[in-house]
Order: sequence, then C-alpha cells, then structure tokens
Amino acid sequence: MNASPDCIFCKIVAGQIPSRKVYEDDELYAFHDIKPWAPVHFLVIPKLHIPSMAQLEASHAALLGKMMVLAPQLALEQGCNPYPSGGFRVIANTGDDGGQEVHHLHLHVIGGPRPWARG
Repeated sequence: MNASPDCIFCKIVAGQIPSRKVYEDDELYAFHDIKPWAPVHFLVIPKLHIPSMAQLEASHAALLGKMMVLAPQLALEQGCNPYPSGGFRVIANTGDDGGQEVHHLHLHVIGGPRPWARG
C-alpha cells in the first residue's frame, strides 16, 4: 500500500504507533479516537494514503463505498443503538478550513449521547 512516511495514520497502519484497533482488512483499518467526543468514537481509514476527500478519484469509488458500508456495521458492534431510535454520525473533515487535522482520509464514526446537540 502507498504510505506517507510522515503521516501519523500511515504509522498507525504500519504498527509503528499503537492504537486500539476496531477492525482491519487488506484495505481498511479502524481504531478508537484518542480524544473521543462520545461513548462511541472511532475512525475508519484506508491503508492507502489519500490526503483527503478532495483527492479522491473515480478509481477510489469502491474503496470509499467499502468504508461507508463498514461504518454502520462497526457502529453497531461498538455499542450504537440501531436506527431509527439510535444511530450514529459519520464525519469526513476535508482540508484545513474543513477542520481536518490529520491529512489522511478518514471517517469519524460517533455515537451515543449527542454532544453536538447541546444547546
């Protein structure tokens, strides 16, 4: 897989930095966020280094589809309640202005009490 030597997520995939793994296959890796917003908060990343959603190409369609299909499966396994009474949130921050802190494509999957609905 294509990796970036300075990317923290590439280092996590390579086992150079520890993580609390949720899931792994040949193309994807999922792990718990180190600063969770909610009781369920994990990231789904491709092992292939893609800097952000802005760099996706048509050739990545199957990979992104696989990420989106995996997210709800893992959300339920990690403790989110089923839809419609339960649910989860999927976030893909893109670029500095979009709040992206690590420039490796990733999905945040967040569930449980809704911290974003405080008011």
